[in-house]
Amino acid sequence: MKQFNVTGMSCAACSARVEKAVSDVNGVTSCSVSLLTNSMGVEGTAAPAEIIAAVEKAGYGATEKGKAAEKPDENALADKETPLLKQRLIWSVGFLAVLMYFSMGHTMWGFPLPAFFEGNHVAMGLVQLLLTVAVMVINQKFFVNGFKGLVHRSPNMDTLVALGSAAAFVYSTYALFAMTDAQLAGDSQAVMSYMHEFYFESAAMILALITVGKTLEARSKGKTTDALKGLMKLSPKTAVILRDGVEVEIPADELSVGDVFIVRPGAAIPADGTVTEGHSAVDESAVTGESIPADKTVGDRVFAATINQSGFMKCKAVRVGENTALAEIIRMVSDAAATKAPIAKAADKVSGIFVPTVIAIAAVTTVIWLLAGESFGFALARGISVLVISCPCALGLATPVAIMVANGVGAKNGILFKTAAALEEAGKTAIAVLDKTGTVTSGKPAVTDIIPANDADENELISDAYSLETKSEHPLARAVTEYAEKSGATRFDVTNFKALPGNGLTASCGNDVLSAGNLKFVKTAADIPEDMITISEKLSESGKTPLFFCKNRRLTGIIAVADTIKEDSRQAVSELKNMGIRVVMLTGDNERTAKAIAAQAGIDEVISGVLPDGKEAVVRKLMTEGKTAMVGDGINDAPALTRADIGIAVGAGTDIAIDAANVVLMNSRLSDVPAAVRLSRAALRNIRQNLFWAFFYNAVGIPLAAGALIPLFNLRLNPMFAAAAMSLSSFCVVSNALRLNLVNIRDTHKDKKIKTKKEKKAMSVTMKIEGMMCGHCEATVKKALEAVPGVISADVSHEKGEAVVTMSDVIPFDVLKKAVEDKDYKVEC
Repeated sequence: MKQFNVTGMSCAACSARVEKAVSDVNGVTSCSVSLLTNSMGVEGTAAPAEIIAAVEKAGYGATEKGKAAEKPDENALADKETPLLKQRLIWSVGFLAVLMYFSMGHTMWGFPLPAFFEGNHVAMGLVQLLLTVAVMVINQKFFVNGFKGLVHRSPNMDTLVALGSAAAFVYSTYALFAMTDAQLAGDSQAVMSYMHEFYFESAAMILALITVGKTLEARSKGKTTDALKGLMKLSPKTAVILRDGVEVEIPADELSVGDVFIVRPGAAIPADGTVTEGHSAVDESAVTGESIPADKTVGDRVFAATINQSGFMKCKAVRVGENTALAEIIRMVSDAAATKAPIAKAADKVSGIFVPTVIAIAAVTTVIWLLAGESFGFALARGISVLVISCPCALGLATPVAIMVANGVGAKNGILFKTAAALEEAGKTAIAVLDKTGTVTSGKPAVTDIIPANDADENELISDAYSLETKSEHPLARAVTEYAEKSGATRFDVTNFKALPGNGLTASCGNDVLSAGNLKFVKTAADIPEDMITISEKLSESGKTPLFFCKNRRLTGIIAVADTIKEDSRQAVSELKNMGIRVVMLTGDNERTAKAIAAQAGIDEVISGVLPDGKEAVVRKLMTEGKTAMVGDGINDAPALTRADIGIAVGAGTDIAIDAANVVLMNSRLSDVPAAVRLSRAALRNIRQNLFWAFFYNAVGIPLAAGALIPLFNLRLNPMFAAAAMSLSSFCVVSNALRLNLVNIRDTHKDKKIKTKKEKKAMSVTMKIEGMMCGHCEATVKKALEAVPGVISADVSHEKGEAVVTMSDVIPFDVLKKAVEDKDYKVEC
């Protein structure tokens, strides 16, 4: 995706126009414009020059983001708009205060004026004109952008403000000249009549009040990126590296892969790397959202911007600059802000025609009141009110501000949504499919049970196991040695070590002969009591691997090893169920092991013995039953992650899995899955509130401004109050979005169940097929049939010469027949 900065946009109509202009360029496949960040993401083969030209032709400016812009930069998100608007506002209010003193203070409240102005109404009008011109010059941006938009036939919010203010100013200027003629003619009654036709204060007040709203809006918009700016501030500016054995301090940007850097207690780690010397506790909350410091020792990974809390460490740089985990987080959050959520489509459609429609309504309103017999000044005031009360900004900001804030909250908690669509869809999840190894379980074998034989001691069992397994490189052996080290067991040196693949180990320890392995192997080295065999069978049934140990042909006991579930897995599954989400565990393991792990985690539905391509087929079937999220970590999960409505990758997983997913959990905790759903639902709720307010405000405000209630209640809206209402509408929308910062995504008290889509009734058809001779033929036919859209699964048997095809919808038999015959097999019926 090519990224561009866009200048000159002031409302949703602007972003919609830029998006349309770029989408029409040959070679552009998709375009997404963000009013919040004034940025644009474009996909396709179109040249950057063509895209920039299209934006400029639409009346706006654009520049391509270069490599420097891709690197996280706090200055890029600095709030440069608010200080300028504050300056404009201060000067505007200063001149406006003087104007209001002359126009209303003297006439309404009798404020004193210099003697020169007593009875000199023309001088009073001239001062008001000059003060109004001063306010208009200060706020000339409204007129420049507004009329520029008209010239390019792309009117925007600035156009509405400029037209409203200019109309009031021009009519007031006409009234001033007409009053001058009346005064010269000595017609005092006409002079007083024209005095009441002055709208100079309205012209200036409209600009000042809109500037107030713009200032509040800019300040609030600046806060939406606080989480992102907070992450950027964490990046250390310098690093201490070793060069020829000497410590040298250099800018962190100059670090290279392979450099050895030093991190002292209290310092921030400057790059992603591995520990080569020392050990410490590191605060990784910036990257993972985990508040408890992680212990680090030689060989462990460390991340840029995390804080070394206690010990001294030497680390080797693996990823530097824009390739660090922190930079990737910042890039994901920024890219997500540049995309659009599906829910924003309705607002985009309205925004595209909003401003022209409002201008037409204002013109029609003015004409209708004139035809009704009202004065031109009265009719004009109604038209101006319509122009300045309408607010396309609120429509344009309703979605992106909520997306930006929610993404910031997610990033602080180690949950990254790659796109706005992913953030929206996660909250609609009806089915959560969980991979077993590395997702529900830790993915690392650990000792679960120590069972000494009747005549043996537990310490003796652990010591013998420690001594023997130390020589083995098997993952189960590592689990035993780690447990022994933690328990402080004694290790003895062994000789004559032999590893018999698939069976067990033997070695000599002094005058003793040690053996270990599975039941079949150890039976040849010792007599196994029946009660120990029964125990081992029960351990196997619960998904554990029993390892038998014996010394001098005497059984010393059993040590059970298993891939244990993560600490938070059971709680996470419980939370998902409470949300009304159906939880399914998917694994390639055997049914017995899978069911044992599922029981521990509280999962009721298990699909076991599934190959990688089979996982994708299962997910495809489940998608017909409801919005499906796939949670996985391995290469074998990538097809299923890509196929699912929402792919969620745990951060400790492979790069391929992370690339295939829509959501990344940096902390690798399963409890982050319900937290992500919770955050998505809160963001979606906030967006709906914003859109409701934006549509409701315009739906009520425009008729009110047009004078719809004047015949019934004589309720009329002064243009100044209309401008005040407009200025507050966008501020309210942005402020509401900022409330997402207060959401506790770990709080389960407000969880609500959602209605899942009813399962579609699957249909099946049996096909008789000739020519299948082996399992390879079966696989070929199965793959061909399951590639047909609408096919859920195909059960193929070469022995029976048939295929049973299960479909989510009616598929013509000829389509299925052609899919098989294209693979050179004959379909009988």
